Amino acid sequence: MKKPIETLLFDFGGTLDANGVAWKERFCGLYRAEGLDMATDVFESSFFAVDDSLVGGLAPATDLSGTVFALVANLEAELARRGASPDEAGADSGPRDGDRGARVASRFLWEASNVLAHNRPVLEALSKRYQLGIVSNFYGNLEAVCHGAGLGSFFAVLVDSHCVGAEKPEPAIFRAALEPLGATPETTVFVGDSLRRDREGARRSGMRFIWMAPEGMSATEIQSAAEPPIELAVTDLRDLTKILT
Repeated sequence: MKKPIETLLFDFGGTLDANGVAWKERFCGLYRAEGLDMATDVFESSFFAVDDSLVGGLAPATDLSGTVFALVANLEAELARRGASPDEAGADSGPRDGDRGARVASRFLWEASNVLAHNRPVLEALSKRYQLGIVSNFYGNLEAVCHGAGLGSFFAVLVDSHCVGAEKPEPAIFRAALEPLGATPETTVFVGDSLRRDREGARRSGMRFIWMAPEGMSATEIQSAAEPPIELAVTDLRDLTKILT
């Protein structure tokens, strides 16, 4: 890293609330644990349909719990439409009490709560050395989610794609974070879990990038995960302090 780092920008979902695993993959794993037998690509298309429909559809004050339960309620309806209701999930699908969605949402939130608790002290320490911001493709309620999760005080800017009218990897959404901070791309690092949105967006904006890789990935797996190879990666947010010093 050539120029001194002054600003750190983070993705939210999959980066700050998970160990490098995007919401889509996390929900897919939780539904499989509930016995859902559906091809991955079919589940992904179901998730994306629901995810897209939620953009701008939540009240700005909706917190993380409200967001997750709303997403799962819509996902349950979409899965049922595609013939994957709980009663049709298979013989080993577990309890059939009609609460599959509630169990999935609760488990998702429990896991996110643990990761957020782990990351808060790291973010607090980083906020004393750098300007911090969040840039996220979100639903219009990122501010409420971050404040409700106890993260708001660490970040000088919270940029929600729906609110600014641009999505990663478009440079415009990154500029929406840099400008109010008076920051420059050359002294900014973006930390995110998506190579397609986060790394590409950082590249287009002239920023350096640190990949939040899925927990458990080896150095060899990290290097072979993308082309060109990943220069810097962490599997635990605490490792940022080692890279940035």
